[in-house]
Amino acid sequence: MSTPESQVIYSSNAVVIRRLVVSEMSNNIYLLTSKPTGAQVLIDAADNASAISAMLETAADQDVDPGVEAAGVVAIITTHSHWDHVRALAEMKEATGARTYASVEDAPEIPVPTEEHLEHGQEAVFGDIPLRVIALRGHTPGSLALVYAPESERDGRDDAPIIFSADSLFPGGVGNTWNDSTRFNQLLDDVESRLFDVYPDASPVYPGHGDPTTIGAERPSLPQWRERGW
Repeated sequence: MSTPESQVIYSSNAVVIRRLVVSEMSNNIYLLTSKPTGAQVLIDAADNASAISAMLETAADQDVDPGVEAAGVVAIITTHSHWDHVRALAEMKEATGARTYASVEDAPEIPVPTEEHLEHGQEAVFGDIPLRVIALRGHTPGSLALVYAPESERDGRDDAPIIFSADSLFPGGVGNTWNDSTRFNQLLDDVESRLFDVYPDASPVYPGHGDPTTIGAERPSLPQWRERGW
């Protein structure tokens, strides 16, 4: 079986973002690479360490400004504790030496120690890559979304914020809450108040599995999701 290849999904003066699809569950792995420094942030080391390593090498060769010696992976962020999002985490931690990040709620269930905890509303900077942390409770107690917000001064363009929603928001609905109405309502409340009420319709949404969507494409369906209960 051939090794899956990553695809560039966003590029500016400041950062290049790649998507890699792995495993029988079509897990999405995302890599942000700083063009000025070569610092890299890996979101969800889901599976297939060899394909992830190939993506890191490609990004270091192609996504960094000429003459810059790539700083390499400075952070591996795990969006939530489910097994299909962490199968390559131990290998990538060993290969890169990067620090590991996750929520305090989900960290105990992640099979690799979490070195730093991320909290809702945090404006974190990894190397020179800024990401906003959004807690979306329900799929797991500590599920996180991450938002990269381009700025004209830094990126040379003023695009809509880019949302990495993990397993909390997909085209057509929120993540699985296993018919638990309390968890479903918590997740939908968080998604509505922390994503739909904050970010513009143009914001792309990149989930943990499958195809991307936008806030605008999903916004009209919010009442339907609440009514159907999943």
